[in-house]
Amino acid sequence: MTEPTSSHPDGPPAREGILYLGIDLGTSRTAVSASNGVRASIASHVGYPKDVVSRKLLGQEVLFGEEALEHRLALDFHTPLAKGVLKYDGEGEDGDLRAARDLVREIVRRARPRPDELVYAVIGVPSEAGFKNKDAILEAARDSVDSVMLCSEPFAVAYGQDMLDDVLVIDIGAGTVDLCRMHGTMPEESDQITLETAGDSVDQRLAELIRERHPEAQFSMRMVKSFKERYSSVADQMEPALVEMPVDGKPTTFDLTEEIREACRSIVGPIVDGLHRLIASFDPEFQHRLRNRVLLAGGGSQIKGLDNAIEREMAQRLGGGRVLHIEEPVYGGAEGALKIAHDMPAEFWQQLS
Repeated sequence: MTEPTSSHPDGPPAREGILYLGIDLGTSRTAVSASNGVRASIASHVGYPKDVVSRKLLGQEVLFGEEALEHRLALDFHTPLAKGVLKYDGEGEDGDLRAARDLVREIVRRARPRPDELVYAVIGVPSEAGFKNKDAILEAARDSVDSVMLCSEPFAVAYGQDMLDDVLVIDIGAGTVDLCRMHGTMPEESDQITLETAGDSVDQRLAELIRERHPEAQFSMRMVKSFKERYSSVADQMEPALVEMPVDGKPTTFDLTEEIREACRSIVGPIVDGLHRLIASFDPEFQHRLRNRVLLAGGGSQIKGLDNAIEREMAQRLGGGRVLHIEEPVYGGAEGALKIAHDMPAEFWQQLS
């Protein structure tokens, strides 16, 4: 988490009249949980009409989420936290920063703040974004919230589950897998590892397998992603993955069961490698505690059988382990960030002006 400082010497105003938000700003999906009871999520896509024709067709200056994805060929299309990082050099505003700013504004709007309320937000971001791109995230939030605090997504997940001591969090997103070691204090950079073998890499591997084994099939990466989301599993016994792809323009049925299972299993080894590093570098007296409290979260945690597959790999390579599964993968980070917002004292908030 950041160590925020206030631009106002007396700190934030009294807590009455404040709407607290927990925002999970992810590569694939952004979610918000608000102190007024509102919860909302949106795919992390932003698009701007390319020209006067697309502007007339769409009738909007900016599109978000699935709507932006649907019309992406007519848009200047952005996924601002691709690979978990928002790039910003401090000079001007490039397309991704503009898109991130608009995405934060939209998710705050969906939380329905009253005109007379101040908005205080804890924003959970991929670990790499938190350590390397703090200023970019703060800049993106500047126009939408009055005060802000950043934390890593896995920390927010652990906080929301009241699992703050002797736990390893695996947060599987689209761009990155974030691993976080919790041991009763704020995690430092050495407690976190970010891997790029995440949801997008599964899509890439699945596309490679389809090209190798079904070279006649025509498909897009969006189609590949939809196949994965529909059938994702690492189990030996899984639902047959029967999908349609055109061959020379003719819809044709393909069985992608083996390809999807193989692609999904490709992330297990790197995850256990990361867990091994965090366990082996911890106090040896407490390593067994970490090994037996592994919390699986994020959108990628919905791959069927993934918790069991990680446990089996840990048993072979680390001598054992136990993996727990978060119940709400979409809102786990946002709910944890909201809990942080309620608990943090005034001096931890950073004022934006």
